[in-house]
Amino acid sequence: MSFDLTTIWAGIIALAVLIYVVLDGFDLGLGILFATERKKENRDIMMNSVAPVWDGNETWLVLGGGGLLAAFPLAYGVILSALYIPIIVMLLALILRGVSFEFRWKADTGRWIWDAAFIGGSTLAAFAQGVTLGGLLQGISVDEAARQYSGGWWDWLSPFSMFVGLAVVVGYALLGATWLVMKTTGDLQERMRTRAWHLGIATVIFIGSVSIWSPILQDGYFYRWFEGWHILWAVAVAMIVLGLAWALFRALHVHRHDHWPFFASLGLFVVTFAGLGLTMYPYIIPTTVTIYEAAAPRQSQIFMLIGAGFLIPIILGYTAYAYYVFRGKIDVDTGYH
Repeated sequence: MSFDLTTIWAGIIALAVLIYVVLDGFDLGLGILFATERKKENRDIMMNSVAPVWDGNETWLVLGGGGLLAAFPLAYGVILSALYIPIIVMLLALILRGVSFEFRWKADTGRWIWDAAFIGGSTLAAFAQGVTLGGLLQGISVDEAARQYSGGWWDWLSPFSMFVGLAVVVGYALLGATWLVMKTTGDLQERMRTRAWHLGIATVIFIGSVSIWSPILQDGYFYRWFEGWHILWAVAVAMIVLGLAWALFRALHVHRHDHWPFFASLGLFVVTFAGLGLTMYPYIIPTTVTIYEAAAPRQSQIFMLIGAGFLIPIILGYTAYAYYVFRGKIDVDTGYH
C-alpha cells in the first residue's frame, strides 16, 4: 500500500499549528485582556487560570516549527528568510511574556513593570503571528531556479499583513475572554462575558474582511473560492462561521452558559484555519512552491513519521491530562475547585 507521505506531513504540521493557535491563543488573549483589569486580585485570578498549562501550550509551536524544518526544508528556509523580522519579534515577545509570568509572582514594589511586560509581550506576540500569516498569504518572492527567497527585508510589511495582525489580536482576546467566562465567577466573569460579546462581533467582522480581501491578493485564491462550483465552499464556510457566531452570542447572553462560548470561539478558529488550508493547498508558499516541491526525501519522511507516531500521542496525552486535572473554576483564595 502506498501512502502520500508528503500530504501526511503537511497534515501533521497543520494540526500542530492549529492546536498551538487554539491553546496558546487563549492565554495570549488573557495577557491582552490583562490591561482591562486594574485590581491585583483579578489579575492574580486571570494568571492563575492558565498557570498550570500555559508553557505546555507552546510545545505545539516547537513541534510545528521543527516539523516544518525536517519535512519541508525548502519552505522553512524561504519562509524564515522572507518573514525573519516578524518571526523574531514573535519569539522575543513570547520570551518576554514567559519571563514576566514567572517574575511577576516574585516582585513586590515593581510588579507593575512585569504586568506591563506581560501585556506587551502577549499583545506583540499575537500581532506578530498575524503579520506572519498575512505576509505568507500575500505571497513570497521565490527564485525557482536558485530555490531561495528573492525578495527584500520589508516585503512582508503591507496594509494586509498589518490588518491580519490586528485581526489575530482581537481573535485571541475573544478566546481569552471566553476562557475567563468558563474559569471565573462573579464580577470578573460578568465583565468578561460583556467583553466577549463585543470581541465576538469584532472577530466576525475581521473574519469577513480578511475573507473578502484574501481572494484579490492571488488569482489562485479567487479561483479556489469563487470560480464555478468552488463557490459552494465559500457559501459553506460562511454559513458555518455565521452559525458559530450565532451560537456564541446566544451562549453568552441568552442561555448564559459558562463553557459553550469558549467552544464556539474555538470553532471559529478551527473553521477559519480549515478555510486557510483550502485556500493554500497544495501550496506551502502561495502560489509558487507546492508541498511536493518543498518536501524532504521520502526516506527522511518515513524516519520522522515513526518518531512522530510515538511522540505526538504522548504530547496529546499529557496535554489532555493537564486540562482534565485543572478543569474547574479558579478562585484567588482556594485555587481550583
